[in-house]
Amino acid sequence: MSRKKSLLWARYGRYGLVLLLTEAAVQNGAATVGGQYLTARTAAAVVCGLALLVRRLPWFVAPLLATAATGLGGWPLLPLLLVALFDLAARRRAAVAVGCGAAALAANAVAPTAVSLWTPQQYGANLFLLLAVVGGLWIGSRRRLVQGLNAQVEHLRIERELREESARAAERTRIAAEMHDVLAHRLSLIALHTGVLATKADTLPGPVAERLTLLRTTSTQALTDLRDVLGALHDPHTTADSAPAPVLRDVRELVEQARTAGQQVDLTVEGQPEQAPAAHRLAVYRLVQEGLTNARKHASGAPVRVRLTYGPPATLVEVTNSPGTAAPDTAPSGFGLVGLRERVSALGGHLNTGPHGAGSWRLAARIPHPAPIEQNGPRT
Repeated sequence: MSRKKSLLWARYGRYGLVLLLTEAAVQNGAATVGGQYLTARTAAAVVCGLALLVRRLPWFVAPLLATAATGLGGWPLLPLLLVALFDLAARRRAAVAVGCGAAALAANAVAPTAVSLWTPQQYGANLFLLLAVVGGLWIGSRRRLVQGLNAQVEHLRIERELREESARAAERTRIAAEMHDVLAHRLSLIALHTGVLATKADTLPGPVAERLTLLRTTSTQALTDLRDVLGALHDPHTTADSAPAPVLRDVRELVEQARTAGQQVDLTVEGQPEQAPAAHRLAVYRLVQEGLTNARKHASGAPVRVRLTYGPPATLVEVTNSPGTAAPDTAPSGFGLVGLRERVSALGGHLNTGPHGAGSWRLAARIPHPAPIEQNGPRT
């Protein structure tokens, strides 16, 4: 049941209780005067019941009316006073509730014996008044505790959503920056080779020389545009001298580093990395890196199996580790998988992580290759 439905049920339950107690007060008041309903005690019971039901009234109206009615009308109106005192105590007004109870008892000391709060048990009404105040204090404290916990859970949920969105945004920025490095490298090679060929334009046919000049100019302009658009995505503290080399690194180097650190890693590679697009190779490196890191953190000493498939129609990555023990100095889990899922989704693939078999953990990704571009010859 949701919190909203719980509040509705509690509100309707309170309305039903107040109506029931109001009817009981009217019946008991009529019984004390020989069955007559048109009395001041009946009117007082109805007015007190309405004051308890109307939520827009000032907070002191219902307790004041119930105290006066009970002090003058006696025990038939006591249940309505108990509800008013309960509400006061639940709203952190216990001192006012105690004062209202004492005032009702003092005023009722001179009431007729038939409706006196002091008979037949001299301290019976005192006990009921005390229980109403204590119960209100307990319910109020519990209600505030639940509200505080709900607010804390909502705050943590919002904070986690913001952190996940930040991780996704950081991963998008990293992807763009990496692709900037790769594309800039490729465009530079195109501009370089076309420039070399352009120096021998006198030995080439005229149309070919023109096309080479156009290709060199276009690649140079594309390189400039690419740097203008995506260059700002680099870390502003990273200079040209300290910038990392192009990120098309080999996964084998990563595996060797893990083995040097003591991990048992079994690597299986099918196909050649060149069969996959550059963006796929970047994603493969990040996926394997995250899988080895998680295995080292959460299954220390367990063997890890890495399987890569580069060939079409898709690039496949699978990192599986056997059960193990968490490292004693394990840092809190971050949002690496969130960023990886964003990276794989941006490439049109999907990432699955979770238990696999008897206590093992599996990270698997499938990234489909883009459709080949058809090369159509010149029309005649």
